[in-house]
Amino acid sequence: MKTGVVNYEAGNLHSVLNALRFLQEKPVLINRPEQLKQVDRLILPGVGSFGAAIQALKSRQLFSPIQTWLGNNRPYLGICLGLQLLFSGSRESPDIPGFDYFPGLLQRFQVRRVPQIGWNQVWWQKACPLTPEPDNPQFFYFLHSYYIPPEKNRADWVLGLTAYGDISYPTVIQSGNIWGVQFHPEKSGPLGLKLLNNWLEGAGGSNVNQKNNSLPGR
Repeated sequence: MKTGVVNYEAGNLHSVLNALRFLQEKPVLINRPEQLKQVDRLILPGVGSFGAAIQALKSRQLFSPIQTWLGNNRPYLGICLGLQLLFSGSRESPDIPGFDYFPGLLQRFQVRRVPQIGWNQVWWQKACPLTPEPDNPQFFYFLHSYYIPPEKNRADWVLGLTAYGDISYPTVIQSGNIWGVQFHPEKSGPLGLKLLNNWLEGAGGSNVNQKNNSLPGR
């Protein structure tokens, strides 16, 4: 299977590419919509503004094709901003809709230092292809100012939670073949590389666990 990495001038693009190459992948850099035909699974990385990312995808004519990709339940992994773009929108750019695959409006942290920068814990809520035998908690590297509201904590598509200040919020999500992680596996050392490799071998492959394969409710 071929892996595509979407290029929309995201800050961590090269880190993701380097991590995939370390894992013996030969990723295809997706700059144009027709290149999506060359790949079987898609990674959307990102560091930056919600609105600017959406505008960059639209300027490259990638927004609608990726939305169709998601609607067809094709293997997808959103990293950091790539997770956030899956939602209806963000208070960072209130007039700019996201992919609207998952329901909800991202909120800005009001506690501690913003953005959250550094290592934090993920508490896995269940076993999944990313972590078949979850060992709670696990530490990953974070860099973000906006988060999925805690009201979604009990949604059936939430696999992992993280606490920042007095807020516990979703940081690993999945519905069918669509996955998102708020942290940066490519910057999280051996554990992050293992998680990324698990996605490549399981969740991002044809043998994906289909237990939760329905579209999330709007």
